[in-house]
Amino acid sequence: MLNVNRERYVVSQIVFVLVFTFCFGAITLPHNLDFTYIILILKPDGTFQADVTCDLDAIALGVSPGADSYQVVKRLESLPKSEFDRRVDRAREYVSNRVAISFDGKAVRSLPLFPEYGHEFYAGASPIPTILGLTARFTGNIPKGVSELTVEVDRGFPPVYLTVMNQALDVTEHQVLARGAVSDPFPLGIHAERTKTSVALQYLYLGISHIIPKGLDHILFVLGLFLLSLTFKSLLLQITAFTVAHTLTLALTSMGIFRLPSDFVEPLIALSIAYVAIENIVTSELKPWRPVLVFLFGLLHGMGFAGVLGELGIPENHFLLALFSFNAGVEVGQLLVVTAAALAIGWFRNAPWFRSRITVPLSVAIGIMGLYWFWDRL
Repeated sequence: MLNVNRERYVVSQIVFVLVFTFCFGAITLPHNLDFTYIILILKPDGTFQADVTCDLDAIALGVSPGADSYQVVKRLESLPKSEFDRRVDRAREYVSNRVAISFDGKAVRSLPLFPEYGHEFYAGASPIPTILGLTARFTGNIPKGVSELTVEVDRGFPPVYLTVMNQALDVTEHQVLARGAVSDPFPLGIHAERTKTSVALQYLYLGISHIIPKGLDHILFVLGLFLLSLTFKSLLLQITAFTVAHTLTLALTSMGIFRLPSDFVEPLIALSIAYVAIENIVTSELKPWRPVLVFLFGLLHGMGFAGVLGELGIPENHFLLALFSFNAGVEVGQLLVVTAAALAIGWFRNAPWFRSRITVPLSVAIGIMGLYWFWDRL
């Protein structure tokens, strides 16, 4: 638990420094990047993504990263399109040649993408003076059978604050590298050639961990269902409706058959939590429409699960197995939540004070959180 808290503290500090650096760069003229921040994600499907923070505008123009950012942007905007495109290609090659991501000592070379380039946030809608943004993104496949990862950045870049997130092992590690230094090796473990059993166990664990401890919104939704279910039959009816629905949309969305934007889905998931809580407060019995609404809400939650699974990645050669195992993990997580709730307060469900002292106060708290998340996600 201490290590988890420490990791969260370190991550919060990274986020703070990134935000501070970004905002400070919007107030002052140059991009003052004292560190080269690299966040490297190792995904369970055997791919990786590395985001490198650097002054891409200055690199494209061939000037010092400490140059006046407004002047750099002005000069880039004045270039003919053909020359500008050539400068962008030059920036990609420059970063590619100076950032080495190696597996078992062998570098995986590729040209990075600039995901912030062309986004309206960087095209004039913000006071931040940049065209290409501050992120160079590398993606690729993790070679099969490798055992360790190292990262090296050229001396021309500032010292490196490196974060490696191994999603397969649910491990996050951090290192600070001096200019031109090579990182200590990061063990890869489960990224070696995997059996069907290892894939099933891995995605089962990822599904459980998405509910416990990472899925507080889904936990509160399930607790909301539990609080108004005075009998095992009524709880089973709601949980079954929810399970069938989220299994359906998890499968359809993961297979690319049906998809809605997360900006649309996530606020509605929060609103579903608030609705269940509010209904718990205004009524003391399960209405006929409740299982139908729970089914509809389950469709939304399934798309949320699919978004998480998409970020983790699914191995192509074990797609259905990974999908089934992840969904099974979600079910196990939900059952653990219901079991914990039953053990904690289930003994008092028939008590005359259960509704006034347990159901209503807890539902008020859940409703407030749901409405807060809805507003925040909007």
